[in-house]
Amino acid sequence: MTVDTEALPKRAAQSHVDRLIWGQCESGRAGIRELCSVGNEFNAKHVFFVDLCATYACHDEMREVIRWLDSAGQDVQLHAHPEVLPASFWQEHGFASNRLWMNEEVDHGRTNFAIGYFSKQIARITGKDVLAFRAGSFRWSASTIRALKEANIPVSFNNTMRAYRAGRCAYSEPTNRPYMWSNGIIEVPLTEKYIPPRAGKGERWASLSYPESSYFSHTELKRDFFSCFSGDRHPISVLLLHSWSLLHWNEEGHAIYRDDERLEGYRKLLSRMTKDYDIITTRDFLDLHSRGEIHATHTVDLNNAEPTK
Repeated sequence: MTVDTEALPKRAAQSHVDRLIWGQCESGRAGIRELCSVGNEFNAKHVFFVDLCATYACHDEMREVIRWLDSAGQDVQLHAHPEVLPASFWQEHGFASNRLWMNEEVDHGRTNFAIGYFSKQIARITGKDVLAFRAGSFRWSASTIRALKEANIPVSFNNTMRAYRAGRCAYSEPTNRPYMWSNGIIEVPLTEKYIPPRAGKGERWASLSYPESSYFSHTELKRDFFSCFSGDRHPISVLLLHSWSLLHWNEEGHAIYRDDERLEGYRKLLSRMTKDYDIITTRDFLDLHSRGEIHATHTVDLNNAEPTK
């Protein structure tokens, strides 16, 4: 159960960390505390991929988020939207100040630095090594995977055909099984379902996410969404949430608390999931992999993920 924990500028008018991570709104609250509380009802911990880039100007608030998650026994890993870092950040550290998506980055030094810098920030707070990384908006390239090797981060949670078809990454494998990159990094794909062409619509991929969004649409699966991803076909499943997943959106595209409908829906989803699955952390995954109980199905040449432009 993975949670991209982020507070991007356009998703709130103010108090971005309070609103988009803690879920604190005028009429109620539905954020990471509530996600953890529901998880605890089922003895399940989340993997929180925490982004320090979008909130670079309010690091103290984000440090408190990381401290709280770690003290609550959650699994804190690295997420990054370096495209929103201020120009001053890059200038301060001796790099060109242009803003680029991670999948467009041609300066490998900047990618190496950003992943190394922010993973160390998290490790200093938790006292634990960062073990996994997910790129912001699933925008990544071969340079990203090489940077993980440089930073001693063994697991990537970036593979998604949905993002690949949207042009957000240079490559993805059409699989839900873990595989190995040629540099030794383990890739754990977001769980997805292929939907063939029908009724005048082209082929597409639906992702296991909560709740449904315009980016991760599963319209065709509404009758029994989760059952399409469970069972023997998916011995390992990766669910995608965000820190704001229990909130709604107003006409300005800002997060708001409406009611507890999504919270209750998530509780029902976890009730179903925990009947079929053991919920594991990144460290659990690596332990199972080291003991041969989870296998990387094949190895993929990292050169496949080089940007085409």
